[in-house]
Amino acid sequence: MIKKIDHIGIAVKDMAAAKAFYENVLGLKVTEEEVVEEQKVKVAFIPTGDSEVELLESTTPDGPIARYIEKNGEGIQHIAFRVDNLEERLAQLKAAGVRLIDEKPRRGAGGAKIAFLHPKATFGTLVELCERD
Repeated sequence: MIKKIDHIGIAVKDMAAAKAFYENVLGLKVTEEEVVEEQKVKVAFIPTGDSEVELLESTTPDGPIARYIEKNGEGIQHIAFRVDNLEERLAQLKAAGVRLIDEKPRRGAGGAKIAFLHPKATFGTLVELCERD
């Protein structure tokens, strides 16, 4: 079912400062940035081998990432696993009684189809499943 860790999402207040740390201190390179209006988030992608770090900055004070930071502070917000046939995987999980945030895939950053599992079903971790072409 799971192919690999696709990315780890990190919630940040200041994208420029976070990018500077990852690039200047850790020596990694931001390769792409985009805004996902539907999710009120600006995203920066940092490849790390076969996976990525995904920096997430809210574009509005009431966005999901802003609310997350207000409640939990900056840091790891989710872990994303790559899957094939996301709709089928969601149906299997629902049939198994797993609590879902998204019952249908939606568009995520980088053109991926994504869906989230509820942290109460995943031992406190927000899990994202993503399918990429």
